[in-house]
Amino acid sequence: RIMRLGEMNGLRDPDESGRFGEFGGRFVPETLIPACLDLEKSFKAAWADKAFRSRLDQLLSEYAGRPSPLTECPNLSKELGCRVLLKREDLNHTGSHKINNVLGQALLAQRMGKTRLLAETGAGQHGVATATAAALLGMECCVYMGEVDIERQKLNVFRMRLLGAEVRTALSGSRTLKDAINEAMRDWVATVEESHYCLGSVMGPHPYPWMVRTFHEVLGKEAREQSEERLGTVPDLVVACVGGGSNAIGIFSGFADSEAELVGVEPSGGAAVGRGVPGVVHGSRSFLLQDEFGQVLEAESISAGLDYPGVGPEHSHLADSGRARYESVTDEEVIEAFQLLSRMEGIIPALEPAHAIAWVSRERKSLEGKTVLINLSGRGDKDVGQMMEVLEVDDEK
Repeated sequence: RIMRLGEMNGLRDPDESGRFGEFGGRFVPETLIPACLDLEKSFKAAWADKAFRSRLDQLLSEYAGRPSPLTECPNLSKELGCRVLLKREDLNHTGSHKINNVLGQALLAQRMGKTRLLAETGAGQHGVATATAAALLGMECCVYMGEVDIERQKLNVFRMRLLGAEVRTALSGSRTLKDAINEAMRDWVATVEESHYCLGSVMGPHPYPWMVRTFHEVLGKEAREQSEERLGTVPDLVVACVGGGSNAIGIFSGFADSEAELVGVEPSGGAAVGRGVPGVVHGSRSFLLQDEFGQVLEAESISAGLDYPGVGPEHSHLADSGRARYESVTDEEVIEAFQLLSRMEGIIPALEPAHAIAWVSRERKSLEGKTVLINLSGRGDKDVGQMMEVLEVDDEK
């Protein structure tokens, strides 16, 4: 039997209007309404197609390298006083969780007759994953990236171009992820007949938040099975970083129906759940940073992948309902966590999941004796150059 979308976890599918409670929806120009409706229809049909699911599973296994392992951290556990395990999404092909969603969307775009993939990227990992899938399937690829992020993620820019993608610079606004999304959506409006917008997180107009979460549920399903096999039960806490929130919703999906506490960790300079209010950005209603006049505020983070003023609507619903809680950490705490995991376990994390590690490190007293599962959503290769500069400055001080 083909399972209903969302049936196997504690999360709920959105209603017919694409809303999770009061969040979500479809707020796009009229020219994109037919594209969104067609995407929703095509996604439902593909997910019910055994051949599509089989091809995706094959690629996830033979190309992306799933399942990703669960790694015990004995040294870090001793240091923090709690049992720490990592879900190793950093070991996927291209170095992060992004490949799960991108392979699904690329196959779907090909099935829909699209020839060109559009993407936005902040840290570059989603852009690299999209360029990778495009190369594999013989499609054109155009990735939008903010000028600031291009400067701090030069390695990933080169990787995208090496893979055959065109990388276009977003020069407006803060010149970061928000502005890259704006440019990608403008391109989509103009080229919707041949282009599929491969949105990289659980945000945007319906059906994107739902579809992207569904493609990432493989991560949560694996983590649940691995935890029960290793621990005999579920962990006390499941912790993941949150920007748009795709890696977090992926791992939360496996534990939402359990007793595990779900914790999303945002950057203090971009804490949409912690400091934001409901509003509409990039096609859906969610928590976002805005002033009293409704103008979107700029987010700030050492991590290019979390430098975003909003959050996915399902995360807003989980926060509003109390099923998950959302905390924030400072850049300084993230820098310390980046070094801590590297030195303790020989695993260099991306700056994004270093936020989750930072929160666990800070809260070690309250977590004493507990079992904590952290989603290590990406590896730190892309951030080493940036961190070299940061740590050299600190040494000089």
